Amino acid sequence: MDRYSFLNAVHPEVLETQYEKYLQSPDSVEPSWRAFFQGFDFGRDESYGEELFEAQTAVASNSNVSTSQPVSTNTQVNKEFKVINLINDYRKRGHLFTKTNPVRERRDYNPKITLQNHGLSEADLNDTFKAGEIIGLPNATLKEIIAQLKSIYCESIGVEYMYIRDPEKVEWIQSWINRNSNKPNFSVDQKKHILHKLNQAVSFENYLHTKFVGQKRFSLEGGETLIPALDSLIEHATNQHHVEEFVVGMAHRGRLNVLTNIFGKTYEQIFSEFQGKELEESVFSGDVKYHLGSTTFAKSSHSDKQVKINLAPNPSHLETVDAVVEGIARAKVDLDYDGDYNKLVPVLIHGDAAVAGQGIVYEVIQMMKLRGYKTGGTIHIVINNQIGFTTNYLDARSSTYCTDVGKVTLSPVLHVNADDAEAVVHALQFAIDYRMRFGRDVFIDLLGYRKYGHNEGDEPRFTQPKLYKAISKHPNPRQIYNDKLKQEGIIGDDVLKEMEKQFKELLDKDFDASKAREKNQLEPFMEDEWEGYELMLEEKGMFEPVDTTVSKETLTEIAKVLGELPSDKKFIRKIEKIINGRKKAFEEGTNLDWGLAEMLAYGTLMKEGHNVRISGEDVQRGTFSHRHAVVKTEEAEEITLINQLNTGAKFEAYNSHLSEYGVVGFDYGYALAAPNTMTIWEAQFGDFSNGAQIMFDQYMSAAEDKWKMQNGLVLLLPHGYEGQGAEHSSARIERYLQLCASSNMTVANCTTPGNHFHLLRRQMKRNFRKPLVVFTPKSLLRHPRCVSTIDDLANGSFQEVIDDQTAKAAKVKKVVLVSGKFYYDLLAKKEEKKAEHIALVRVEQLYPLAKTEINKIISKYTNAIEIIWAQEEPENMGAWSYILRQLREIPFQVACPPESAATAAGSATRHAKFHNAVIDKIID
Repeated sequence: MDRYSFLNAVHPEVLETQYEKYLQSPDSVEPSWRAFFQGFDFGRDESYGEELFEAQTAVASNSNVSTSQPVSTNTQVNKEFKVINLINDYRKRGHLFTKTNPVRERRDYNPKITLQNHGLSEADLNDTFKAGEIIGLPNATLKEIIAQLKSIYCESIGVEYMYIRDPEKVEWIQSWINRNSNKPNFSVDQKKHILHKLNQAVSFENYLHTKFVGQKRFSLEGGETLIPALDSLIEHATNQHHVEEFVVGMAHRGRLNVLTNIFGKTYEQIFSEFQGKELEESVFSGDVKYHLGSTTFAKSSHSDKQVKINLAPNPSHLETVDAVVEGIARAKVDLDYDGDYNKLVPVLIHGDAAVAGQGIVYEVIQMMKLRGYKTGGTIHIVINNQIGFTTNYLDARSSTYCTDVGKVTLSPVLHVNADDAEAVVHALQFAIDYRMRFGRDVFIDLLGYRKYGHNEGDEPRFTQPKLYKAISKHPNPRQIYNDKLKQEGIIGDDVLKEMEKQFKELLDKDFDASKAREKNQLEPFMEDEWEGYELMLEEKGMFEPVDTTVSKETLTEIAKVLGELPSDKKFIRKIEKIINGRKKAFEEGTNLDWGLAEMLAYGTLMKEGHNVRISGEDVQRGTFSHRHAVVKTEEAEEITLINQLNTGAKFEAYNSHLSEYGVVGFDYGYALAAPNTMTIWEAQFGDFSNGAQIMFDQYMSAAEDKWKMQNGLVLLLPHGYEGQGAEHSSARIERYLQLCASSNMTVANCTTPGNHFHLLRRQMKRNFRKPLVVFTPKSLLRHPRCVSTIDDLANGSFQEVIDDQTAKAAKVKKVVLVSGKFYYDLLAKKEEKKAEHIALVRVEQLYPLAKTEINKIISKYTNAIEIIWAQEEPENMGAWSYILRQLREIPFQVACPPESAATAAGSATRHAKFHNAVIDKIID
């Protein structure tokens, strides 16, 4: 280990000043400096030690000696410090001068690392320096020290780590890379295995290029060393660190190669997918072959150990899967590995342009140490093509490296020449060793190239003529490694030819077999986690009744826990008042508000064995202070009252960082791996969910159709027009309804706490999972009429539609269908006007729409001459266009504000004007 890491960022003049103070009085310097000067004091050399002693004596006995004039030993000491500074410069900047780019000259960086820039000269090259001990070369010449530094920092691997602030991590890294001069030391068998995996990677791509000319496959050519790298990562983690599972996310580049040569998907399946055959289950749309996922068990090549590996499905939004993978990983750690982060490792494989350009990467990286989202460290591998789509890397980022985002979390970064197979494997072994030691992210930047265009139908020379001229002449990594092993005498001339021959015979056999397949199969992802759950693909199944009743005794037990604060803790008065109010409301039994009904729902689910996880910005108390799932003492101690139920199930509420896209993706991934856990994301305001729109479009609405993948994520989106402006009113109901089809989700806009209670319970009591989107209230959280009774909760059920119980059918001339908070605005006006001719019918579930029930209710009002859809959203928003399309046979009129570009008026006065005008139009 490096005992002198505190010197890493110290200027030589500071070293010299400290040394002079030490000579005058050893006790006057800090203990760390004193230990350095004593232990590293160059006094191990006897004659030099005598000189040092004489100098100390002279300084101590003669106060007239000027400390600004170095004593005789200081010339050598100064040089030692200059060598230390040279070593530190290699550590800090050596990565700028590596041999890591296989097809381009490196950019020129200044100042260079030269002797002259560090106050040294060629005359010093043969002098011996103790400073070499820092890199494991005590009493070495300057020439030997420089050679060692270049070997460690300037060959095929460039290392960035000196910005890390923890000396232990810095010392560990230095110790790891000092071993073998940061060069791999593999056995003959290991080298042959690397060649074998490289051959699989290269031959597979060549075969596809021959058999499926011009078809998109997003080949790995130019980065084939990814395959032996992943293979080695899994082997090393399994055998050395006892890892039991990996969750991998990656976009298109090289995905088919990874699926076959790492995940074991048969070549026959891949070939059949290239042939474009239909799926066996016609109810699914399926997806393109390079988006599909896989779950399998890989067996170690060097032991009998097996490790579970999962490759998450991925849409064309390249980095979207990052958050999903992290959520899956956290769920599995929580539920399958009892919180042991060392049992499972997430791996994210990025493209260079995407990792630098996509904001989701930053959102996910910031989760690394957050208690609600951490996964024990992620291995990030960048397939660096040095080009994004058609864009040159100089136009794709402002940072020096595409991986500079990793420095946000002080993660080490290794830049590796992707042509050097052994260096790539070596770097991945570093990555897993560091991750397992410190539980933090690591970045591996594989600098390679892309042999063809963005896809195989593109012409890359249109935009990169010079680069592709170099690529066309460049040998592939397999050939480079084959030649290296031949030079080492490890293999003969015919070994690679025999490998190619045998592998081609295997591919030919699978290619012929693929022709005989009539249809393709859509294999579900993580099937074991979903054992016992059924796919529900018919809308009628969504309306099957579900028993959500619960005994009053159970509700009373839960309410008691929710209504009592620990007597030995001090709380602010407002908290005491709120919790006491809960207790009183339940005791009275008639005024249960939204927050209490919600928490009671969670408690009943916990009693039935379901964990509950809710996350989002400020969810512990709730944006509008209605939930108070976690309360804090005056000393800021957190107490989660509901967990005192001691059910064996857990309730966890995590205030997230200020992220929608990343956190929704994470929670979606969590729900994907934990179907028995109610997983909830709540938006601060429903409007803010639009920052995560890709997750809704590509996963929530379409995953079952594309990938045969269920998910029960619940979205709570505060919605309601109360004059708070355009970004605090609408959760964009219309957007979610546009996504609804094929029974893919449930969308609800409830008006009572009781109905919300049963909706949440129904979500978990079904034997299938669908995403649930709930437009939750703001003002209704404390509305005196928005309450339910204990009986509503205990004996009720979820009602998709609620008829007007006060209306007398014979008197009704106008039937108004309405959803959500607007009902109470209309109700107040109806009662004020005593408008008995109006029936207010509440549509609580918008999708799937209970059309039969709605028609039944409308037909009851035989004297009605008007049927109106009423909404507080502008005409081009809300549910109106959806309702019109779903109920074409009903002669609807619409009552709503005029169409608008903004979701709501910025002025409360203007809002009230339009809002009241709609109400007056309806309640005439």
